[in-house]
Amino acid sequence: MSADAAELRSLTRRFLAAHPPATTGREDFLRARFDAGLAWVHYPQGLGGLDAPRALQAVVDAELEAAGAPDNDPRRNGIGLGMAAPTILRYGTDEQKKRFLRPLWTGEEVWCQLFSEPGAGSDLAALGTRAVRDGDTWTVDGQKVWTSGAHNARFAILIARTDPDVPKHRGITYFVCDMTDPGVDVRPLRQITGEAEFNEVFLSGVRIPDAHRLGEVGDGWKVAQTTLNNERVAIGGARIPREGGLIGIAARTWRERPELRTQDLHQRLVTLWVEAEVARLTGERLRQQLVAGQPGPEGAGMKLGFARLNQEISGLEVELLGEEGLLYDDWTLRRPELVDFAGREAGYRYLRAKGNSIEGGTSEILLNIVAERVLGLPPEPRTDKDVAWKDLSR
Repeated sequence: MSADAAELRSLTRRFLAAHPPATTGREDFLRARFDAGLAWVHYPQGLGGLDAPRALQAVVDAELEAAGAPDNDPRRNGIGLGMAAPTILRYGTDEQKKRFLRPLWTGEEVWCQLFSEPGAGSDLAALGTRAVRDGDTWTVDGQKVWTSGAHNARFAILIARTDPDVPKHRGITYFVCDMTDPGVDVRPLRQITGEAEFNEVFLSGVRIPDAHRLGEVGDGWKVAQTTLNNERVAIGGARIPREGGLIGIAARTWRERPELRTQDLHQRLVTLWVEAEVARLTGERLRQQLVAGQPGPEGAGMKLGFARLNQEISGLEVELLGEEGLLYDDWTLRRPELVDFAGREAGYRYLRAKGNSIEGGTSEILLNIVAERVLGLPPEPRTDKDVAWKDLSR
């Protein structure tokens, strides 16, 4: 089925009549919405979609929101929805798609990402976590780090070294890891904010069935590029209204607290407001391009801008509030389910925004991606591309 806006609106209204939000349990409603193809309309039929244009999702969402329907709490499972799902859709088997996509979308199963390692962050392809095959099962040993939400996750997308005798980009394989396996040890990483939304994860003899492998053996780097490109779009290109995000918070403070204003702060606020609006409109253009296919390296530019703007706006807000902006009264070791910029103090926003230039790819690496893959500039010299991973100095 390839529907137009009128057909989707009518279909959504019929669905709401059959499943009134006021009398249908939340999980039952979300499962029924997925089965009706109204979860992500551009996905195939039977997998939460209708093979419709991606842009028509807004038509469905508007009807459901007007009816007071529950959503799937997307912020809670951002890694699953924004990164795991499109990777499973592209590389998963029919059985994998049927097993994972529905409970992922409804939020019944939260996902995390086991990519970065203590010695393989910006140079992710240098990862050393090993997966050794034994028949139809793989045994995985290693350590991952900076794993957001691992303490709440049911599954993880995982890349591991399966062939140390070939160059680093070619000996990697991509898996789905069960986070309830007894060999998975999740430990909190205390952050500058005082809490621990990140984790380090130790994998000791974790058994992963070959049926949970995504893509071909040794093709994990190619599969991971789909994940990473979607991640950067999810972080930097999220749809927000005009004056949404941190610029909206700073502008509201400016309007409500005239005693805090100075000419210098006014000029900086106006400049950042314009830049935030340009970034928002650029994000809209990027999403229009996504309708035609998979996200490309352009998402790296969006993520770069997102990180810089968040840091500059949160810094301006702290200066605007003066001594009041330094207050941050919750330094207890909390284990949050999600990052909450809007519901916290200015001091928290200032500290947490520092991580935006690291998570989802460091700004330095993203600058290289934009230079080489978007602008077509010559790549930096790399002496290790044709050297077997086992022979690299570490």
